[in-house]
Amino acid sequence: MRRTRVRMIVILGLLISVGLVLHVVESLLPLSFFVPGAKIGLANIASLLGLIIFGFKAGLLILFARILAGSLLGGTFLSFNFFMSLSGGVAGFILMSIIYLIFDNYFSLIGVSIIGAVFHNFGQIIAASFIISNFGLLYYLPYLTLLAIPSGIGIGLIVQFTENYLPKEVVAVK
Repeated sequence: MRRTRVRMIVILGLLISVGLVLHVVESLLPLSFFVPGAKIGLANIASLLGLIIFGFKAGLLILFARILAGSLLGGTFLSFNFFMSLSGGVAGFILMSIIYLIFDNYFSLIGVSIIGAVFHNFGQIIAASFIISNFGLLYYLPYLTLLAIPSGIGIGLIVQFTENYLPKEVVAVK
């Protein structure tokens, strides 16, 4: 029992670390040059893997720890960027969780990831609209959705590939 708990803590720590590294790598990519505010969502790989391996609570823990640590390292804690990341991350993760845990017979991991990417953008736009009191930002949502679909497909493929190659002991930690 103790060994299983230690293994779970170690894997959670690794997933948080992977999420942070992917967050930093993604911040170095000049995608915002083409579409302001757009990102691929590489750090979402860690949250989705956490959801698959450990379930909702652990996946949410990974998400919060990654956003908190990333904002502290990047100097954006409690800034506009922090709240955008938090609102998008929570919205996307909750919808991914609902789809993965309840409607798993109808959606693949790629579909789950696409839904997470789309609702990540939706959560961010809604939060930004409230923060700056301008609901005209909702017009930006279709453009972000067009970018979220290929991004969600890519992230879903990576997670699906990774899940297929995880050792059985890791998946059995649940």
